[in-house]
Amino acid sequence: MDLEFRKLSPDLGAEVLGADLAHPLDDRSFGAIHGTFLSHGILLFREQHAMGPAEQTAFSRRLGRLAETIPNERMHDHYPILVLSNIVRDGKPVGSGRGGQFWHSDLFYNAIPAAASFLHALVVPEEDGRSLGDTKFANMAAAHDALPEAMKKKLEGLKNRVSRVKSWPINYPFRPPLTDEEKAAYGSVVHPLVRTHPETGRKSLYIGDISAGTVVGMPAGEGDALLSELRDFATQPRFTYVHRWSVGDAILWDNRSTLHAATDFDAEEHERLMHRTTIMDDTVPT
Repeated sequence: MDLEFRKLSPDLGAEVLGADLAHPLDDRSFGAIHGTFLSHGILLFREQHAMGPAEQTAFSRRLGRLAETIPNERMHDHYPILVLSNIVRDGKPVGSGRGGQFWHSDLFYNAIPAAASFLHALVVPEEDGRSLGDTKFANMAAAHDALPEAMKKKLEGLKNRVSRVKSWPINYPFRPPLTDEEKAAYGSVVHPLVRTHPETGRKSLYIGDISAGTVVGMPAGEGDALLSELRDFATQPRFTYVHRWSVGDAILWDNRSTLHAATDFDAEEHERLMHRTTIMDDTVPT
């Protein structure tokens, strides 16, 4: 398979040209895709109309172990795929509705979080010929490299205590509160504020969803201010790429070195349906 790669922005992302993910990739093509993914953080595959759940799952499994279930989210009936949708059929939602409209990395609240996510657009909301519900991505490795040396020094050894229970009412006020059993299951985990990528060795800011975090050993106000400062620095336009979706687009992103956030659209007027596979890491963040 003859592949080409084209940059999406100066600091983040590449578009893969010539890949048809409805068919298995040969080892050489997969190796080129994997290497470009590691160096660019996100990969865009356009016009993947023929890729179904089976093919999406098969491609994703070449990258690693998949999350079979995700608590409080709607999974596909037959495949390890998170269904993201506001569509209601026969009185029942076909997928998880609103969510992710804040900067985050997927499954950041796990002791071993997600390594990567692969999202395929099946139905895209549109208005006046323009797609709605863009997704923003930020390069946390480039952001770390650009930090002042004094800030890099300050971050050395700092840890972030992450609590899904803390962030839930902030991020999901439209969903039911967590039950006592769910709160007990989530607990809290500790991650470094600067993470070394297990495959590339490059350092990245690793702040995930800042509403879930508490900087260990810092007064709450000081720690919250630090997390906000790091998020605001890392999500400047020079570190970001904003994707305007078309049906058939599929994006693979590295949760270890990027953040992402959905943008809102009128879910009463428009429908959206996307399938996401979630590739799990095999190492605790360090």
